[in-house]
Amino acid sequence: MSNTGLENGVAWYAIRTKPREEERVDVNLKSWQVQTFAPKLRELCASGFGKHYVSKPLFSNYIFARFDASKQLHHINYTRGVQKVVSFGDSPLPIDDKVIDFIKERIDKDGFIQLNEELKYGEQVTIKFGPFKSLVGIFERRIKETDRVKILLNTVTYQSHLLIEREMIERVH
Repeated sequence: MSNTGLENGVAWYAIRTKPREEERVDVNLKSWQVQTFAPKLRELCASGFGKHYVSKPLFSNYIFARFDASKQLHHINYTRGVQKVVSFGDSPLPIDDKVIDFIKERIDKDGFIQLNEELKYGEQVTIKFGPFKSLVGIFERRIKETDRVKILLNTVTYQSHLLIEREMIERVH
């Protein structure tokens, strides 16, 4: 038997939001004392003005809410910013607690979902953007308490170590 909390009528459900209204739905549902979970990613963006981080929803146009569908479904569906509760036919689809727990386990100390694959010493990586874009190096180590890593760059004329944001590199497949 799955652990969806349906013994007491309460379960997690996916809520489809109107475009870019995940935060509004989160706030509105919380104001009705509905437990919500709106996982976010922190993404490094590069522009002509340098690098900066932005916060984005893990799932665009979706958040999760835990409620008793038999009592609250109508109210949830008509909350400002909500498009609908994800359903099959007329029945909302509960989400197993294990799925929510799995996502929550990936939250880092800053409250963001950590999706980066763990790199191992000696793996080949490539730089995705910035002034060193497309250069290939060897992963050496993660710098503790930061999002930076140390890689060894090998080019035709020199060999050098580089400290770089983890999000700027990816494993060579």
